Amino acid sequence: MRLALVNLAYLVASVLFILTFKGLAHPRTAVRANVMGAVGMALAIVATFALLRRTDAGGYVSILLALGVGGAAGAVMALRVRMTAMPQMVALLNGFGGAASALVAGAALGEALALGERPAAQFSVATVASGLIGAVTFWGSLVAFLKLEERISGLPVLFAGRHVVNATLVAGALAAGAGLVADPARAWLYLPVVLFGSVLGVTLVLPIGGADMPVVITLLNSYSGLAACAAGFVLDNTMLVVAGSLVGASGMILTGIMCRAMNRSLPNVLFGGVGAQVQKGAAVDAVYARVKAAAAEEIGMLLESARRVVIVPGYGMAVAQAQHAVRDLAQLLEARGTEVLFGIHPVAGRMPGHMNVLLAEADIPYEKVREMTDINPTFAETDVAIVIGANDVVNPLARTDPASPIAGMPILDVDRARTVVVLKRSLSPGFAGIPNPLFAADNTLMYFADAKDGVLGLIDAVKQAG
Repeated sequence: MRLALVNLAYLVASVLFILTFKGLAHPRTAVRANVMGAVGMALAIVATFALLRRTDAGGYVSILLALGVGGAAGAVMALRVRMTAMPQMVALLNGFGGAASALVAGAALGEALALGERPAAQFSVATVASGLIGAVTFWGSLVAFLKLEERISGLPVLFAGRHVVNATLVAGALAAGAGLVADPARAWLYLPVVLFGSVLGVTLVLPIGGADMPVVITLLNSYSGLAACAAGFVLDNTMLVVAGSLVGASGMILTGIMCRAMNRSLPNVLFGGVGAQVQKGAAVDAVYARVKAAAAEEIGMLLESARRVVIVPGYGMAVAQAQHAVRDLAQLLEARGTEVLFGIHPVAGRMPGHMNVLLAEADIPYEKVREMTDINPTFAETDVAIVIGANDVVNPLARTDPASPIAGMPILDVDRARTVVVLKRSLSPGFAGIPNPLFAADNTLMYFADAKDGVLGLIDAVKQAG
């Protein structure tokens, strides 16, 4: 009877998780979806309590202690981490999920052997899979976190023979895993599986540049789900299998969407080293020979007479935490009768939906935030397009230069607006390491400033112009 109730609780929790994923697809239902996911997880934890023997006081204490520590850490992170640092937090959470799966699988293997049991092949295979994928996820996520935090270079870190090294690490992990599956009594082989996976996580993510971080984040998210799914098979826990499968599948689907948004294959993202070479020299100087710089007052007069303005945010807006100033500028223009919309590229920022999250935090209405495919046809009727801290996602070389590293990548067609204002601190390249001819286009004005200070300057200029 107790087992039937536990399985029923797991079923209800699984349904709640599925509804959570559905609800997270739209900003209006995202908050309710998060609540459903939290309720589903709480229900799964309570059901897990019911699996313990009533005499197993140590088990209850261990779970309660883990809940206390994890809950406290999660609450502190949720309250203290800025919305602009959300990609780093997601990377860490992915890593923690992978580490937990690897530790749980190893502990289950040790317990089985301590009880004198000989694990079945399914158990051993799942243990190896959980250990390997979990280790890759944890250490890969830590490297991603350090890149996003700029503790290490965001550029691709390439080294000679890296593909051979990675192949050797995979082979070593699989060989140790095969030995463990063949003879589960050799539990020590789990250690090299995890060690090879740990090094592999570092060597896989180091050569990936900041421009590809959205794909890395979604891929590591998928890995954490797969590791949890494998741990579910180790523990014979249907809840973990279902939840891990959902996370793994959704992460992989989102990874595919991100790759299509950049017109690149997943192997190219993982092994291409895009952005490692930053173009410099006379050729770049020639591209920027006709750059026109403008002051806030000149742009303010332009905005004061504009009937339609499209704002395109990028990572520079996130770094400067300028989203609230951007909202104030939009409201000021709207109060003067200007139509203001926001154009979002799928891979702008450091994680999928990064710009959407920041704009939502600033209470910008959802209906004013348009995806790339919706906003692109309207740029020809736009008086002013304001690009704030974006670069590669508005680079027309993606359309015009087949030899460019970003050739074929769908971009926001801001260059087709009547006037383009690019708010940027300098002419430095984006993550792809290439110049942007948009900055020197006939209809472009460069406004050199920090994103937040620059937007505040535009607000003052518009007020004075009116």
